[in-house]
Amino acid sequence: MHRRSTLIQVVAVGATLLALAGAAGSATASDAPHPGREAAALTGTAKLDRPPGDNATITFDAHLDAADKNDPGKAHGTVKLSHYIENAENPKFGGSAEARVDCLLTGGKVATVSAVITKADGGLKGAVGKRVGMTVHDRGEQDRFGYSWAMVGIPNDLPDDMPKCVSAAPFERTKPGSGDLHVRPMDPRP
Repeated sequence: MHRRSTLIQVVAVGATLLALAGAAGSATASDAPHPGREAAALTGTAKLDRPPGDNATITFDAHLDAADKNDPGKAHGTVKLSHYIENAENPKFGGSAEARVDCLLTGGKVATVSAVITKADGGLKGAVGKRVGMTVHDRGEQDRFGYSWAMVGIPNDLPDDMPKCVSAAPFERTKPGSGDLHVRPMDPRP
């Protein structure tokens, strides 16, 4: 009888260990990163808070997959820029551009993204093939925005060797009610 009781205890302990191992294994599997999940993102559209006649709009659709979180240079997506001025000082200037994202870094509610311009028209035609960098501070109703061409003028004047993920501090504001920019911060844990 003692042997049978011991055997039942061994089987019960074994079954419990198997059940615990299975539960631990399934929890680990569900917590593991899945391809396609994002490590970071910068999305949304907003107008810059400029005087009447100066219309600048930016649209971000930049993403970094979880599998690439240690390599911000594997970010992907697009950035669209549009800037048109029509006032007494500038009778008419403007253009729009689209760029392919090649880097995305986020920290808290701040993101820096760089992208290479693939299409442009108007006054931005000379920027095709050049890299631009932009920084966003996601503040809710009125975000802040900065850009690498702040000191050189329009993106046409950027150097040809601009590094990835380089930009200026977010010194401009977006116009309240014109849209919203969203930063999905990276998880800093390894």
